[in-house]
Amino acid sequence: MPRAIELIYDWNRVDVPEIKLSHPPMLDDETLRDGLQSPSVLDPPIENKIRILHLMEELGIDSVNLGLPGAGARAKADVMRLAKEIASAKLKIRPNCAARTMESDIRPIADIVHATGVEIEAATFIGSSPIRQYAEDWTFDFLLKSTEQAVKRVREFGLPAMFVTEDTTRARPEVVKKLYTTAIESGARAIVVCDTVGYAIPRGVRALVGFVREEVLKPAGADKPSDEKVRLDWHGHMDRGLGLANSLAAFEAGADQVHGAALGIGERVGNTPLDQLLVNLKLLGLVDRDLSRLKDYCAAVSEAVGVSIPPNYPVVGSDAFRTATGVHAAAVIKAYKKNDVELANQVYSGVPSHWFGLEQKIEIGPMSGKSNVIFWLEKRGLQATDELVEKILARAKQSDRLLTEAEILELSNVSLR
Repeated sequence: MPRAIELIYDWNRVDVPEIKLSHPPMLDDETLRDGLQSPSVLDPPIENKIRILHLMEELGIDSVNLGLPGAGARAKADVMRLAKEIASAKLKIRPNCAARTMESDIRPIADIVHATGVEIEAATFIGSSPIRQYAEDWTFDFLLKSTEQAVKRVREFGLPAMFVTEDTTRARPEVVKKLYTTAIESGARAIVVCDTVGYAIPRGVRALVGFVREEVLKPAGADKPSDEKVRLDWHGHMDRGLGLANSLAAFEAGADQVHGAALGIGERVGNTPLDQLLVNLKLLGLVDRDLSRLKDYCAAVSEAVGVSIPPNYPVVGSDAFRTATGVHAAAVIKAYKKNDVELANQVYSGVPSHWFGLEQKIEIGPMSGKSNVIFWLEKRGLQATDELVEKILARAKQSDRLLTEAEILELSNVSLR
């Protein structure tokens, strides 16, 4: 056991049952579909989507929503190209596509499967809450008929069927039970509980997911490990800022797979941030995989869709492992001097940076001390004389921001090459 772990008392595990899963948690990446519904993003060219797809594969993400091919010619062409890439590159990631409960949305998925030979799960969706029914003038009979017809049509095309109820977190129990039961009886082998407008809190998630397991899957005999097992997914949004907490609660309550998007992009304030979910699953010991390309994945999405990563964004933001505060930096520096990288990466951080291919950074600013300056200079092979340290520190104390590398090197009489 690393020394740093022995030095941490973990209140997260005191008198709280650990999350115990029957199998490793699965993740579905919605970046290229639901994520692109954000009003602030660009729909990137296919070359960028292919690069992102490969980064998903490197991170071990289990499945990917390739898009909604029924939305138009470009959407269908992009899904076709991504499916061909999965086939030609022999990627392990499992593809799915979104579809309304309409023939016109389901058929394009079947066309792509026929053209590429790639098995694609068809995720047909329909609203389930009373507020949505009222707004749309939908009757309950209409919902049941649409569900049955859509799932059966998916199966007639020979596609795996995923059935999605939108706004499940505001739907009545009897409606939830009947819709999912109808979908399963019609051939669905995955059902998705959705917090479409980010309404739920963690205890609500546990109640709802638990209800579906007990009242839908168990009576149908679909919760047992077998060919007849029905996968239970959770899909959450960030309207109350609880997408990540809700996703962990969903796993705790028995969800098999959780959906999310890189950087949390998506409609309104976005989806569960898949990158942060990966980080937390790693920290909880629920996944054991190489996440050193996590920053590359987030950067690729950021560049492709035209959304910048905030400096204070967890793990992959520019400030995530960066400090100029004297007392904080001093602790990190002392850990480095013990020749213990693990200690240095956790003494003032709740996330070990090296797990994600990153490192702690010590900067110099108005709140810095001498140890910041000495460490900064020595790390770059410069002699930290008393005179130079005082000179740099004096400039920093007069500044209203961190000193740039160029400014520090100029004070050190070193040219920036």
